[in-house]
Amino acid sequence: MPEAARNAPARSGGSPIGTWMDHHAYSVVASLGRLLRRPWSTALTIGVMAVALALPLGLWLVLDNLGRLGGSIDASREISVFLREDVDAAGAEALAVTLRARSDVGSVVHRTPDEGLIELRERGQFGDAIDALDDNPLPHVLILTPGGDEMLLAESLRRLPEAELVQHDAQWRQRLDGWLRFGGRVVWVLAALLGLGALLVVGNTVRLDIQSRREELGVLQLLGATDGFIRRPFLYLGAWYGLASGAVALALLGAAASALDAPLAELAASYGAGFALRGFGPAGLFAVLGGATALGWIGAGVVTGHFLRQTRPTET
Repeated sequence: MPEAARNAPARSGGSPIGTWMDHHAYSVVASLGRLLRRPWSTALTIGVMAVALALPLGLWLVLDNLGRLGGSIDASREISVFLREDVDAAGAEALAVTLRARSDVGSVVHRTPDEGLIELRERGQFGDAIDALDDNPLPHVLILTPGGDEMLLAESLRRLPEAELVQHDAQWRQRLDGWLRFGGRVVWVLAALLGLGALLVVGNTVRLDIQSRREELGVLQLLGATDGFIRRPFLYLGAWYGLASGAVALALLGAAASALDAPLAELAASYGAGFALRGFGPAGLFAVLGGATALGWIGAGVVTGHFLRQTRPTET
């Protein structure tokens, strides 16, 4: 007697719904048992699928964290306001007090011409030129840390009558946004290609399992087993592959994040920003595991459906 017919729950003496639920429970346990009886081939299949899933997920996390890093750096970028030559120290300090009261300004540092000259001398590149000067040509400078929208703040500072020049480089942020949009499109393309690859891996694994049980399945068809009865254990087999590969992919991404967290924090600190890598939240974890499980289920369903369409009881 075939293994599935021998081990399947008895269908007599119970309601159809109860029998249907019993066979689902049996299929879940039996498919897991088939995985555990072949540890090496199972590990290989799960490993290939996990890598295929980890690549687009990892790239998506990189882009998400780059966006956060860019926003963090963007918020801490300094805006330098070079005042007109006729603005003296008292006028510069009065303007600094006015700007500190604004809600879109985080902090204001007043740098006098003498302090600017000392800073240039400490850099060691302009010492001879500074010594040759009779007067200090540097203006008063206000260095602002934005407390709101940096672009709007810089634009309003340019309209100040005391401002001669407002130094603010926003081009880097525009380029970063462009690269992030391009990277997002790459993520979707990779996700589609590698997701298809993972689906094919599951499908091929289930196909080999079907071929090894072809005679058993033919006997079940002759005995009148429905397509759903035959298909169900293989669907759960694919689901187990998908769930396990999703969990391994998340573990790989967690290990990669641990290795990259410290260097990235140092990079952010060099820009005066605090930063820590952010992974998937609880909802994201469930979404990844659910999506991987569904991918395995679909792959198994496609292969099993093809087998059932090609096989008829009279052919066995």
